Amino acid sequence: MHPVLGVDIGGTGIKAALVDVASGKLLSERVKVPTPEAFSLGAVLTALQEVSAMLPKVGAAGVCFPAIVSGGVVRSDPTSRRHKGWLGVDLEAEFSKVLGIPTTALNDADGAAVAEMGFGAGQGELGTVMVCTLGTGIGSGLFSRGQLVPNIEIGRVYLANSELTGEYQASERARKEEDLSWEEWGRRVNEFLHQVEYIFAPDLLVIGGGVSRKHEKFLKYVDVSCRIVPAHLRNNAGIVGAALYGAK
Repeated sequence: MHPVLGVDIGGTGIKAALVDVASGKLLSERVKVPTPEAFSLGAVLTALQEVSAMLPKVGAAGVCFPAIVSGGVVRSDPTSRRHKGWLGVDLEAEFSKVLGIPTTALNDADGAAVAEMGFGAGQGELGTVMVCTLGTGIGSGLFSRGQLVPNIEIGRVYLANSELTGEYQASERARKEEDLSWEEWGRRVNEFLHQVEYIFAPDLLVIGGGVSRKHEKFLKYVDVSCRIVPAHLRNNAGIVGAALYGAK
């Protein structure tokens, strides 16, 4: 199996690497450029071209994008930045053109979930698995009996007795911007995950995003009834999942 380029377009950075899709291992260094503040199509395409130029050319690519993506087409405004002008954009056509290779696109949290189910904390799980990524926003990937249910936006779930969605109260961005202690933030995450559990009744919750490497600081304040574990692939999950999707 030839290496596949995996790209993860996040709220603050665009990360990429070459991936061995048979093992989920990175075959190159992970490279990164800042996510354009404007976050227009042209700016993102330029950044994508820039980050891909840092790596050897391969025959296929997959890209994770922070919005609802159906059939390679954007169906919602980007979740973390709320920029307009993306609805109806054919990401796969645009990304394939700028990269010069066949490229697939999917929701960023779905990509992380694909990776965790293939090579991480969800490997071998056949029940209902929710991968929840805590970052600039809150992303989610839902698997049922080993099959992805795409574009589940749990970050938009409202907390009980609140006018705010989960991503405004329980994202890592909220923790940093409000200078919350780990306990304060952990209790917010707990409240949010109780809502998630009530709606989706997962057998397993996998907590991802870069903050998952510090899971011992906040998961002790979470007391949902289902199993809950930190993600294994952490910040590489989006890259690996994008490459796995791109290899199809």
